[in-house]
Amino acid sequence: MMGARSLRFRMMALFCGVVGVLLAASYLGFYELVRRQVHQQLDRELVEASQPLIADLETDRDLDDVRQLDLPNEFFEVTLPSGQALARSANLAAGQLNPGQFLPASPKPFFRTVRGRDGRRLRLAVIPFERGPQSLALAVAVPTREADRVLATFRGIAFWVLPLSLLLTALLSGWYVGKSLAPVKALTEHLAETTERLTSREAGDFWQPVPVPTAFDELGLLAGTFNRLFGKIHSLVGQMRQFVSDASHELRTPLSILQGETELVLAEPRSPEEYRKTLQVIEEELRKLNRIVESLFTLAIADAGQLRLGREPLYLNEVLEEACSVATPLARAKSMTIERDLRQEVAAWGDEIALRQLFLIFLDNAIKYSPPASRIQVRLTASDGQARVEFEDEGIGIAPEHLPHIFERFYRVARAENGEARSGGLGLAIAQALARAHAGEVQCRSRLGAGSRFTVVLPLGPAGAAT
Repeated sequence: MMGARSLRFRMMALFCGVVGVLLAASYLGFYELVRRQVHQQLDRELVEASQPLIADLETDRDLDDVRQLDLPNEFFEVTLPSGQALARSANLAAGQLNPGQFLPASPKPFFRTVRGRDGRRLRLAVIPFERGPQSLALAVAVPTREADRVLATFRGIAFWVLPLSLLLTALLSGWYVGKSLAPVKALTEHLAETTERLTSREAGDFWQPVPVPTAFDELGLLAGTFNRLFGKIHSLVGQMRQFVSDASHELRTPLSILQGETELVLAEPRSPEEYRKTLQVIEEELRKLNRIVESLFTLAIADAGQLRLGREPLYLNEVLEEACSVATPLARAKSMTIERDLRQEVAAWGDEIALRQLFLIFLDNAIKYSPPASRIQVRLTASDGQARVEFEDEGIGIAPEHLPHIFERFYRVARAENGEARSGGLGLAIAQALARAHAGEVQCRSRLGAGSRFTVVLPLGPAGAAT
């Protein structure tokens, strides 16, 4: 049954149970301490009352003084060690105290609480003493009525204070536990709302951070951790949705062209030349689709951490030269020149095919976004165990607000002249994934209207590794 209760109820029950046991033990201990103190006070009064009488009995062999005593609520009896009563005060009936049953072998006084024949509780002190060669004992008793009243009052107070203390503890613990669990409750409600919004048609901004009242206790830290976790999930889901939307947009154009060309060629008989031209268009669009699918597959593998590249010795200057040779025909088509500074031989470790693809991405972008008859400069340097490959163009450049996003997939930049969106495609995202797979990084510096410089930083292998 306890397992089906809420965490708040279980914490309150545990706290109240522990506090109740501690309070009960404290009250019992304090009650026992008060009881002992009250009895000790009575014992001291009994000893003080017996001292003058014992002093008189030790010098006077007559016991008439004891028989004549008739003090209110004070009873005296002189007995032999055998328990035989020699004399008792006038207000004490025979056999009412019966101190003989308590006489010890030790000559020290001892104290007991007894009940008289009339039912009253009495505090009894039996004090051994010597009268000449004879051993006697004086029994002194007083009623415990006042002491019992004090103890009864204490028990009554405890009887009411204990449940009131438990009630107050339950209220305070309920308030405090509820306040402490508020971040968890808020998280639970937010998660339920987030799940509903996430699965609804209009998901929108499905996650809102949970307000954390204090970030220094465990629950506050938990709420803060959930905020960071779901903040990242929200960001990733947003990127995924944007990626799917952009990928669909990129795929829509070649698919529409393929559908249009196919419908057109099937509408009526065509000449062989028209069929050939249509098939060329279809082939070109299929190549575009194939490149997009291959790029998406590469990025999916990289995201899963499964992008495995070869590690072989090579010369970066040779790989870069081959990439420039492949890109030269594209540059000539726009009357552009690729200026290379590859005089330094740089030995490294890596995947030759992947590095060539990496360099071709930057060369292709430089050619695509640079005006005709412009220059592209390619430089290779090495120092401090790192190689730096720079691609600098004289193209349109990138505005500062877009620089943090250029490596995002299908990131679209609006053109100032007509407001149209230009997609960045997947090239830079793949380039970044390939550079990271080689334990490197990609840096970019650009100025709008003046060109861009992309720098690939790669770690080097041991000198002379490429032979």
